[in-house]
Amino acid sequence: MVRVDPNSSVPPFEQVRTAYAERINDGTLPVGAKLPTVRKLAEDLGIAPNTVAKAYRELEGAGLIETRGRAGTFVSSVGDESREQARRAAADYAALTRKLGLGRDEARAIIDAALG
Repeated sequence: MVRVDPNSSVPPFEQVRTAYAERINDGTLPVGAKLPTVRKLAEDLGIAPNTVAKAYRELEGAGLIETRGRAGTFVSSVGDESREQARRAAADYAALTRKLGLGRDEARAIIDAALG
């Protein structure tokens, strides 16, 4: 279940977006899994439907979910593709840092800084 912390400095839509993105990317939500409707999730979380809709739009924009009209919103197969893209980017980054002569710790520090 996705949760929203009302005391967090992270906006509620971002908490929802991040929670679903993580669950999709780690496989907890498999390809084809149906997500709750915007209204149902908003009701369950005690937030505005527009907040959930914004999170869903961003997830759809990233290709992680897809809306199939009245059938609902589902986890897209693109989630698997995005993980593969991330793996390729990581391999390219590792090759570049080796080429530049950066050590493992420095390369990780750069990644940690980039991730925030």
